[in-house]
This record gives sequence, structure tokens and C-alpha cells, in this order.
Amino acid sequence: MAMQIVSALFVENFQMRQAPGPSTRIDLTGAFFSMAATEPAPTTVTPHLVALIYCPPGEPGNGVFEVVVRRGIDPDSEQVARNVSPFQVEPGKFTYRLVRAEIEFPDYGQVIAHCRVDRGPWHLVPLTLLPPTSES
Repeated sequence: MAMQIVSALFVENFQMRQAPGPSTRIDLTGAFFSMAATEPAPTTVTPHLVALIYCPPGEPGNGVFEVVVRRGIDPDSEQVARNVSPFQVEPGKFTYRLVRAEIEFPDYGQVIAHCRVDRGPWHLVPLTLLPPTSES
């Protein structure tokens, strides 16, 4: 079994802390799938995407995390951002990858973050940009 993405989310805040054991706790706050623009379109947003990745025992623990932000679900949809980062994780444990993408929105609508480890299956995370509100 290869490394697996356990979860991938857009978040407002991400913190790690120690807990008894010793074990680690990950505090994710403000997970979201949509956001109001701070200014009228066209605009650029820079959300944080956090991915939690598990490495099964017996695996080498070296991998590459890839995120391709596209304007649709299909793998041939227009690409608007891309990030590739190598990582290491101890077999039998978890790691995380934090990606801050710059995403240009010519108009309000949805993009999809296509995430994967190595050449594994894609994990899709949608993000919808909404018009500004009086509170944004």
C-alpha cells in the first residue's frame, strides 16, 4: 500500500501541538470550501491548503506532494496554479503539507485543487469564490 492522502482542506489556521504519549495534535480551524472575495473580480486569492499524508509501515517514506489547481474536475481542465514539493515521513506515521496557492479568478466561480502523492490517485478539493459582501 502506497502513501495515502488522509485529508486535504482549505483552512484559515493550522497549528500543531504536543499531547501526552508523546503524540501530536493538529488543530485545524476555519476549514472552508467557499469564500467571499475581498474585492470585485477579477481578483487573486491566496488560500492555505493543508494535506495530511499517511505512510504505511514498510514503505520508504519519501514522496512528492503535487497540487494542481484547475478550473474543473477533469484532468485536462485549465490549470491555474501548481505546486510540487518533495517530503519525507517516518514509515507508520503521518506528515502534513501546507500549500499557499495564488489563484487568479477572472470572475466568481469554482476551482478544484487536484492533490496527489507521487503518481497516486487524485484527491479533489473544491473552492468557490463568491462576490464580496458588506462584511468582507
